[in-house]
Amino acid sequence: MLPALVKESLPRLTRAIKLLPGDDREDAAVILAEELSGITAMVADKFTNNRTAEGIQKAVNLTIGGVSLGLEQVLTVDSDELALDYLVEQGAELAFQAGFRQLKDLAAMPEDTLIGEYDNDPMYAQRRLRDLFFDICFTEQGANWDGPSKYQAQLKQRQEVQAVVRLANWLRRHNVEGAIKDPDLNAEGVIALAIIFAVEGGGRIVARTGQKEFERFVKAVRKAKPDYEAGWQALVAAVPEQHHPVLLHRIDLYRRTCTVLQKLPGRFAMKTLWTELENYAGSELDADYD
Repeated sequence: MLPALVKESLPRLTRAIKLLPGDDREDAAVILAEELSGITAMVADKFTNNRTAEGIQKAVNLTIGGVSLGLEQVLTVDSDELALDYLVEQGAELAFQAGFRQLKDLAAMPEDTLIGEYDNDPMYAQRRLRDLFFDICFTEQGANWDGPSKYQAQLKQRQEVQAVVRLANWLRRHNVEGAIKDPDLNAEGVIALAIIFAVEGGGRIVARTGQKEFERFVKAVRKAKPDYEAGWQALVAAVPEQHHPVLLHRIDLYRRTCTVLQKLPGRFAMKTLWTELENYAGSELDADYD
């Protein structure tokens, strides 16, 4: 007999419901069915369409995933029996709320390091939440479901992005020429500028610059020939410890690959260096020449 190639992985709610025939708690099935119906009606009203059979079916599929995601969150042991106990004793609505809370927290985290004013728009935030709800919680009847692993993968990715954004925002607040308040953010660009300008030494934090300041920087570095490593150590010392993992990783990356730093000691034209800087800093540069 050949082994199964695909391991069955049904939603936790589906697996728990399969245990109901052997459960001797009075009215457990009826109470659970009523709760799930109420959740489905709410999901259909807010996320699909409560006036069509297709909309209601989508709401059913989302409810199964939402409750299952919550069960994975609230249970400390991988047990379908404990899942059923929770549903009967605590209620499916509590499980759904736990799962949906995870989605709301996830949707509030940045998707990438380029942030625009629209990212804080309530309508856009609601659309992000809806997209995540469908992506992670939508299930097909009788099909395997990988919602928890999808959630964990997205959480890890967004936590990494959030760490980059938080470092960039800190650098902006401590910019040497004064705090930068701008709804648009190129987080990688901010970090790149800080690391590049740090090689001059002195612990100055540069989160945005223009051509005139960049020319001054290039001339100063070419004249003084500072120790890049000492400059980076001063930058790290000025930045709070919680941001060090991201900062140290980026310093190591730019130490090995940054073309601006590689060309800085040579005789490359200022225009060439500025073009190289644009590749790293992007919208965080001010074009201050007419």
